[in-house]
Amino acid sequence: MPEHAATSATNSSSTPTTPAPTGRRAVKAVIPAAGLATRFLPATKAVPKELLPVVDRPVLQYIVEEAAAAGIGDVLLITGRGKTSMVDHFDRQPYLEQRLEEKGDAARLAAVRRPAELAEIYTCRQGEPLGLGHAVSYAESHVGDEPFAVLLGDEFGDPADPLLPPMLELQSRTGGIVLAFGEVPWEETKRYGIASVTEAESELTDLGEVVKVTGLVEKPDPADAPSNLAVLGRYILPGHIFDAIRRTGPGSGGEIQLTDAMATLLKEGTPVHAIVYRGTRYDTGMPLGYLQAVVQLACQNDDLGAEFRQWLGEFVGTFAGRST
Repeated sequence: MPEHAATSATNSSSTPTTPAPTGRRAVKAVIPAAGLATRFLPATKAVPKELLPVVDRPVLQYIVEEAAAAGIGDVLLITGRGKTSMVDHFDRQPYLEQRLEEKGDAARLAAVRRPAELAEIYTCRQGEPLGLGHAVSYAESHVGDEPFAVLLGDEFGDPADPLLPPMLELQSRTGGIVLAFGEVPWEETKRYGIASVTEAESELTDLGEVVKVTGLVEKPDPADAPSNLAVLGRYILPGHIFDAIRRTGPGSGGEIQLTDAMATLLKEGTPVHAIVYRGTRYDTGMPLGYLQAVVQLACQNDDLGAEFRQWLGEFVGTFAGRST
């Protein structure tokens, strides 16, 4: 798997032009995955958070599967120190495959081979995590000036209700930035990028609940939030986002925020739209969300679901009886 040189977010005085619709869909995805995952310590001291299992697959595989299902066959992982095992997960394991084949274990053999068949996996190294905008800047030499998807490495949606395909189509029509929004409790706006919006152009509404974005602010206090529409971990970005990142200084938390770079392009005339997602979203970035995802997907699992649901119901009933 080729290593790609990282680009640095240095200052530039150039101003991008407003993109025109091209009809071209993004065919590459970038997954920033260099964070330290301190909320999961000590479990993530040696195991990347992105490889924590959700029933029978690591979180990262769900995300790459989401990209592959949307027609994206080129995935760049932005990794950090101690995270090479993420790339290893998508390599072939000839010895293991041979043993499973000899045992006649066709189901597990197919499951082991599947990660390597999903997409071409590339990687580059972020020296230190200095914000999402900083992480995305490392993808410039791989992506070039083409539109691309950014998928955060700790959340994914219901495969039966995919979000990426309409986002990719929306970006190809507008040539600008396309985001995914979800409604959050007002008291949680300080955890997210929050948007102000207006109605989208009528010719775009066939793609879902589409809104036009008029403003973006990173992690506002609930009293100052313009709405409770939060930016979820899915972005379709034009190639000139890299120039905007170069012109973006440290923001919230002293980091280079992608939200700030997108806000710059919005002010300069780049169209920004979003699809409000009301499907099931699994957020594994916090311990509680991770546990909820494990339980929800275990209940839906074809092999384990029925038995697990029965046990879970008995356990919850017993636990509730003890607490009264």
